[in-house]
Parts: sequence; C-alpha cells; structure tokens
Amino acid sequence: MNKTIAFKTLGCRLNLFETDSLMSEFAERGYKVTDDVEAEADVYIINTCTVTNQSDQKSKRVMNRTKRLHDNSVKIVTGCMATNYKEQLQGSDKVDYVVDNDHKTSIVELVEAHFSGETTDPDLFEKDVFNYEPAKTTAHTRALIKIQDGCNNFCTYCIIPKVRGRAISRPVEEVLENIRKVVSYGFKEVVLTGVNLGTYNNNNIDFEELVKQILAIPGNFRVRISSMEPDGFTESFFKLFHHHKLTPHLHLCLQSGSETILKKMRRMYTGQLFESMAEKLREEVPGFNITTDIIVGFPGETEQDFEDTLAMSKRIHFGHIHTFKYSVRKGTRAERLPEQIHGDVKTQRSEQVRKLSEAMREAYRRNFIGKTQIVLVERINNEGFATGYGENYVPVIIKQKNLQTNTFYKVELTGLIQSKEEPVLTAEKAALFMYEQAT
Repeated sequence: MNKTIAFKTLGCRLNLFETDSLMSEFAERGYKVTDDVEAEADVYIINTCTVTNQSDQKSKRVMNRTKRLHDNSVKIVTGCMATNYKEQLQGSDKVDYVVDNDHKTSIVELVEAHFSGETTDPDLFEKDVFNYEPAKTTAHTRALIKIQDGCNNFCTYCIIPKVRGRAISRPVEEVLENIRKVVSYGFKEVVLTGVNLGTYNNNNIDFEELVKQILAIPGNFRVRISSMEPDGFTESFFKLFHHHKLTPHLHLCLQSGSETILKKMRRMYTGQLFESMAEKLREEVPGFNITTDIIVGFPGETEQDFEDTLAMSKRIHFGHIHTFKYSVRKGTRAERLPEQIHGDVKTQRSEQVRKLSEAMREAYRRNFIGKTQIVLVERINNEGFATGYGENYVPVIIKQKNLQTNTFYKVELTGLIQSKEEPVLTAEKAALFMYEQAT
C-alpha cells in the first residue's frame, strides 16, 4: 500500500497486545508502521484508556495534538475511552472513525476499505475480541498473549465491565497455538494478558490448568503472568512457580489494606486473605516479587484506613506499588457514595505511598546483590552494555560488551546503581543460558 500507519497506545498490557497485533498485521500487508505519532503518517490510530479521569485527559491530549499536527491524515480512536464515550467522540471533529473494543480487530479492514474509496461504518464489521493474530514483529522482546477479556466482579469504583464487557475466555487451543507461533518467531518471553486472568475457564480448563499446558510447550522461552486479581487460587497454583519456566513475579491488585474500604469497593477478598497469599508465594519461592496497585482517597477512607494500607504494604514488602488517586467514574456505584475525599488529601496520600514504594523497591532489589538472575537482554545501551530484566522482574545492566539482544544470560548481581528513573542491579559477567535445557 506504500502508506504509513502510526500508533499511540495508552493504558494496560491488554491494549499493548492489541496494538502489537494490529501493527504486525498492517506490516504483513505492506504498510509501514511506527509508534511515533509525531512523525508524518497517512493514518493515526490512538488506542485509549479510560480507567481514571487522568487516563481520559491523556487520551484527549493525544487526540488534540494529532488533530493539530496532522489534520489531513486519517485519525482513528479505539480502546476503552472510545467505548465509554463513543457517541461524544463520533460527534467530534478530532477523529474520523471511532472503533469500540468489540470491533477493534476490524481496524485493518476498515483502513483498507477507506483507501479503496468505500464508505463504511466500524460497527458493521463482525464483533470479535479474540480475533488477533500473534504479533510477528514488535518493539519488544516479550510477546503478549491475550487469553481472556472482560470482568464480572463489578467493583464499585471500576468502569472496566462497562467498556470491556463480561468475562470471556479464549479457546485453549487458540492460546496454545498463539504461543507456539511466537516461540517459533523467536520470542523468548511470553506474557499472559487479560482483564481478570484468574477467571479463565474454557471447556472446564481453568487458569491453573492452562498455565500447566503452556509450560509443557517445548522451546527456549519463559512465561510471565500479567496483572491478576487476588482471589480463587489454590495451594497447587502457588506450587506452579517451582517450574523453571514460570517467572516468580505477580502483580496482585491490593487496592487497599483496610477491610472497611475493601468492602466498600466490593472486592472479592479480604486484606487478611491477600496477606496470606503473599506469605504462601514466598514460602514456595523465597524472594518472590509481588507488585501491586493501591487506590488512595476512596470515598470514606479515613486516616486510620490509610494507615492500615501503609502498614500492610510494609508487612508484605512489595517490590513496587503503582498508586492511583481515586477517580470518580460516571455510572459506577462509588460515584454515589458519600464522603468523597478532597483532592489535596488524595495527593498527599499518594505521595506517601510513592515514597514508601520507592524505599521498598530499592530494599527489595538490594537483597539480590550476590545472587543470580536469568536476564533476558532487551537492548544495548550507549556504553555498549546489555540491559534487560531478570526472572523476578528486576532491571539489570550487564557491564560486558558484545552480548546479544533477545538472549538469556545467567549473571551474578554485584551492585545497585540509581538510574534516572529507578534503582538498577548490575552484573560484571554473563553466561549463556537456555531454558529448554534447564531442569
């Protein structure tokens, strides 16, 4: 087609997977693709997020800037904000097409129809949230695989069930075939993504059994589980992490350490259960990295509730905390709750969590000095040194030149340095490592 498609992706790894798949499909059809929305392109596709007001504002800024810089190009907005504010966006002059999540897989056909001179409506294409081919070429060394979409929990603050729909699971063989493909393409790390992974169930194959079948696929790769809700797991699930291909890291969403606030949020677990899960994971695999999300300033959150969250975070000792200031989402139950918290209080509490997270993150990573990690090299920095992540999802710089990207190396960690954004572990020497040969 000799045309250029530019993408901007906001939000979660599920959005990133869907963008990767679309980019790869466009490339297979002869388009030039880029993730630089500042560059000149024929089409700009903005894959949006709407989980918070801040997410909406970021998406709007991208749309406004794209309109200002590239007014004559085709502009497509998709993703969760496109689903949540579909009618308003359809009436806007900022975009040419609004494609909701149900029709996102049709974007390639939509673009081709547009350039063929056809007048078309995205809603006329077939709905299918799983019709994504695994991406063959991406900007990452990790391959994201979508196994599930939607959620049935209806937490009082959350808009995701509205914009992603009810929980649905991808057929087992499709998942396994996607993983076989990305391994054959040369990807060394597979990341399982979805809205609520733990609810996966297809033909009586639950998430635990699916992971077992994935781990049985031959090849030199490892598996990482994306963000999960902390409910419904058994002892046997925790024991899966003894498998050498399953990385000892989970992002488990706590949201609050206060039992009162968890009930108001309508979360499906207690703080006590969450803490017990964290203990069991680290009993099975010492040093297991648990990262989390925390919402501050939920309606009715008292100082004691907030202190309970800080205290639990310190006891669990998270490897990192992603903190959100509670954001009112229209149509959710929490919108109607009394005792909305002032923005200044949210900001102050968020800053406290951020500082605690930074301290815990540095302490967690410092514990790895003198220990080994299997690092997947993602890039070579300006000094010629390799950088990547260990199996515990800790960033590492290997101070050895002439190493290869997309390759596993076993290293002994010798120090910790402060980069621009975060503390990074260092290693002086590296030895090639093959997961397919490990036991």
